[in-house]
Amino acid sequence: MDSLRIDKWLWAARWFKTRALARQAVDGGKVHVNGVRVKPSKLLRSGDHLRLMRGQDEYKLIVAAISPRRGPASVAQELYLETAADKKKREDLEALRRLQYHANRTGPERRPDKRQRRQIRSFKEKSGPE
Repeated sequence: MDSLRIDKWLWAARWFKTRALARQAVDGGKVHVNGVRVKPSKLLRSGDHLRLMRGQDEYKLIVAAISPRRGPASVAQELYLETAADKKKREDLEALRRLQYHANRTGPERRPDKRQRRQIRSFKEKSGPE
């Protein structure tokens, strides 16, 4: 087999849990093949370049092999290649997001004491569902 529908390949390579989710991503413009937005019926061949958006992360892949079957994760990882530079860039952005999250996060200065816990409990009991 030298070509396969892109939604089937994304499902077989374990980028999406179902073919329906893969199809939605392709229809939504989250997947580009060789720099062009495609439809789910686009035939994918070995050597094609994919750009895939999942959440805030962008993956740049090269199709290494075509498989119509969804196999184990170890086999699915052999269906594509990702350059080390792109992987490092994505990991750096993830680390930056994590740092920003923890820098902006403020928690309580201390745990509530016995009196405050009673107030919290009574407030919850009064404002609960009726």
